[in-house]
Amino acid sequence: MNIPEEAYLLRVFVGESDKHGHIPLYEAIVTKARESGLAGATVLRGVMGFGRHSVMHTAKILRLSEDLPMVVQIVDQLDKIESFVKVLNTMVPEGLVTLEPVRVIQYRSGNP
Repeated sequence: MNIPEEAYLLRVFVGESDKHGHIPLYEAIVTKARESGLAGATVLRGVMGFGRHSVMHTAKILRLSEDLPMVVQIVDQLDKIESFVKVLNTMVPEGLVTLEPVRVIQYRSGNP
């Protein structure tokens, strides 16, 4: 699969405890992105953050949190990302979704 040099980065900010049905929301998003044929997705776990409700979530030992911030990042061409955003609207009841243009420098699998 190829990604054009001018692509878009979709970021979805959710909580670690957010669910889609019975599975973690971030996992459901990545699974759906793969099913949708997107180029790839990465999930990052935050060590600290707060959202719209201003509740602090942190990984500090003295303030254990089971709802750390999770960020799903997906890079692909605009039309595929825009189609996927429509799917996200049905999956993400609470969170933040951002989109920004990016320049792809390299996307290789390592196999010739």
